[in-house]
Amino acid sequence: MVARIQTLYLFLAGLLAVASMFFPFWSFSIPTLVFITDFAPFPDAGIMQVTSSYAAGIFSPLTAIAAIAAIFLYKKRDLQKKVILLGMLLFLGDLLSGLAAAHFLNEYLCTCVAFSHKPEAGLFILLPEPVLLWMALSGVKKDDKIANAYKRL
Repeated sequence: MVARIQTLYLFLAGLLAVASMFFPFWSFSIPTLVFITDFAPFPDAGIMQVTSSYAAGIFSPLTAIAAIAAIFLYKKRDLQKKVILLGMLLFLGDLLSGLAAAHFLNEYLCTCVAFSHKPEAGLFILLPEPVLLWMALSGVKKDDKIANAYKRL
């Protein structure tokens, strides 16, 4: 389990998913600085922004759980592949919900005041996750190929 490279990839993907919860995803500079983070909605922006913010807070730990759980499924490679693919889908949900929260806050603020906005560390921490999950998936497929070739002998 530990000697396989996909274990490292999955652990790093899980670590990045957890770390993304503690850093702001996007920032808006109005007279005060407003950060978009998991579970920190801006209620005045509307229900869609609040929902997107909470969804991002749910998808981040689920992505981490899927990545860490896939490490321990090394004996069941088919299930491990499915869990890694689920992790990729959860990552996509996390990214899209964070971007949706930023978009709806942007829509709210553009009608009220002049402001500037920019991505923050939480977004950049998320970006390597699909690459790590894809590399872990290719490692599992390679292990499956080796195991099947060994069974033929």
